[in-house]
Amino acid sequence: MSLRKVAAAVGAAALSLSMLSGCVAGSDGSTSGSGDSSSGGSINIGIKYDQPGLGLKDGSAYKGFDVDVANYVAKDLGYSSVKFVETPSAQRETMLQSGQVKMIFATYSITAEREQKVSFAGPYFIAGQDLLVKSDNKDITGPDSLDGKKLCSVTGSTSAQKIKDTYSSKVDLQEYDTYSKCVAALSAGTIDAVTTDDIILAGFASQPQYKGKLKVVGKPFTTEKYGVGIKKGDTALAKKINASIKKMIDDGSWEKAVKANTPEFSYNKETNPPSPTSGQ
Repeated sequence: MSLRKVAAAVGAAALSLSMLSGCVAGSDGSTSGSGDSSSGGSINIGIKYDQPGLGLKDGSAYKGFDVDVANYVAKDLGYSSVKFVETPSAQRETMLQSGQVKMIFATYSITAEREQKVSFAGPYFIAGQDLLVKSDNKDITGPDSLDGKKLCSVTGSTSAQKIKDTYSSKVDLQEYDTYSKCVAALSAGTIDAVTTDDIILAGFASQPQYKGKLKVVGKPFTTEKYGVGIKKGDTALAKKINASIKKMIDDGSWEKAVKANTPEFSYNKETNPPSPTSGQ
């Protein structure tokens, strides 16, 4: 073989080796970037940023019961780091479907309608829908006393519509994009009540600027099962998450997280801790 042919053959072999090496490196990089728990990578988890005691962004820190459960589950599944992403109620299904987040821990009630678009693991907490009003309000005593009143909830939530459909058909529904705006409007007197789950309302009522000024009516009238939102049909992930939640309950971390984040809230011990079975 001539020297020229030998050189060409060596060059071709080197090029093939380089291309193979490049393919392997690209594969490793993409696996790590996808948040594969087996590689100890990172995972994007959706939470609320404005719910005291549950999901709250405070500067660069994230606090609340949802945050604690999310961190526990992610670590138990093998992820080395968590990136929290704000997921407003109206965007939760879209963010799961598009892959912007892999899981959502954001007071996300499991409903048949939502299960048409996404799947759930859990539940990891069972709450009850209630009302938040001004402390001196004696007219609003429950969901059936809201005719002619202005009731606020967030866009994408089912809470306010449920009251109109079932209890007070003449209630005036108001929608804001966050609960914090609803609560600010209640404090300012531009609406009469805010509705969502009791643990969420209790968190707002305990904030320094609202303490003594706002109160939870204290008559829950629904059962809200908080699930972990995941991509539709991912039963394997649902089983893993459920196992992690059960582990958190069994080792005492679940109750510790509830008490640390909502010390003034007395959860219903007949329904909590829950038994996670969804998605399996």
